[in-house]
Amino acid sequence: MRFELTDAQCDLRDELREYARSEVVPRAGALDRNEEYPEEILADLGERRFTGLTLPEKYGGRGAGLVELVIAIEELAAAMMPVASALALHLGVATVVERFGSERLKAEYLPAMARFETVGALGLSEDHAGSDKLAMETRAERAGGRGDDWILNGHKRWVTNFFDADTVLTYAKTGPESDAPHNVSAFLIPTDEFAVETVWETLGARSVKSPKVSLSDVRVPAERLVGEEDEAYVERGRINTGVNVPARAVGIARAALDDTVAHVSGREQFGQSIGDFQGIRWRVGEMATRTDTARLLTLRAADRADRGEDASRESSMAKIQATEAAVTNTNEALQLHGGIGYTAERDVERYLRDARLLTIAGGPNELHRNTLADAVLGE
Repeated sequence: MRFELTDAQCDLRDELREYARSEVVPRAGALDRNEEYPEEILADLGERRFTGLTLPEKYGGRGAGLVELVIAIEELAAAMMPVASALALHLGVATVVERFGSERLKAEYLPAMARFETVGALGLSEDHAGSDKLAMETRAERAGGRGDDWILNGHKRWVTNFFDADTVLTYAKTGPESDAPHNVSAFLIPTDEFAVETVWETLGARSVKSPKVSLSDVRVPAERLVGEEDEAYVERGRINTGVNVPARAVGIARAALDDTVAHVSGREQFGQSIGDFQGIRWRVGEMATRTDTARLLTLRAADRADRGEDASRESSMAKIQATEAAVTNTNEALQLHGGIGYTAERDVERYLRDARLLTIAGGPNELHRNTLADAVLGE
């Protein structure tokens, strides 16, 4: 078995790595400090069709698979994790529309989403529906009296991209609790139909906000239903774009490693490079091992999903390993940078703050440990 990318995948990696280094890295620190949405970067990625990477070419996308998504997200996250988050979550919404939406919705939304001219956000989590998404309280009822419109009431939180988004893929209960999980439907709702309730100050990922928003008697046309009525939660389980989370972690882990190698190679103490001390050399080697292990597990999960096989075991393994590698590597990087690593003069403190989100995002690692254990034990 050969663990190598194809020539086309290498070209994709190299193109995005050069773009990230020249266009994203120089802006990342200021965007983080100013808590400014990376609008220009994402618009540029849209012009290059990276925001439609996994969408079919007939809708203006690149027609790539999940392995390519993982490659792209790693490169962007190594420069600035929130850029990778914004792109990945947008693509996740577009993927649901492409997989389950009507032909009318696909034609209306996907070409503009591929160019990032129409931006998608996800409305799934709620105050009491974090790990347990089926505990959501948002409901959609038939409007009556005028076609098959729906009336939605409720709230969503952690709606990444909201302030730059045009539409929110919103999940709501449409059936009785006794029918769960076959009691949830999804709708495309314009962002201006939502009221913003809370904009959190966060430890990291500061440039892409994920507010809490609410709906009050919002009428949604029937044609904005995405997929089958009552089947949206089940349908969501058939997509595997969640591999973007460990891919983001791999990018951060790699950036922390690269910065540490550069620092310990150039920093001298006690008459020699600190990279010549055995204890530091071993720690850097361990950082490299964690990064490579995380990358291989993430690529394996993506490849398995691309081949149409069940990747739940592999995805959970990758998510746990990669996100914890990112936290450990960034913490090690800060320690090995010494006092300067604790300042905003270097990027490692930003890496650490951004990495800490990833053991929670995409389902907390504790939940993935349950999924992994069930798969290993055959439950």
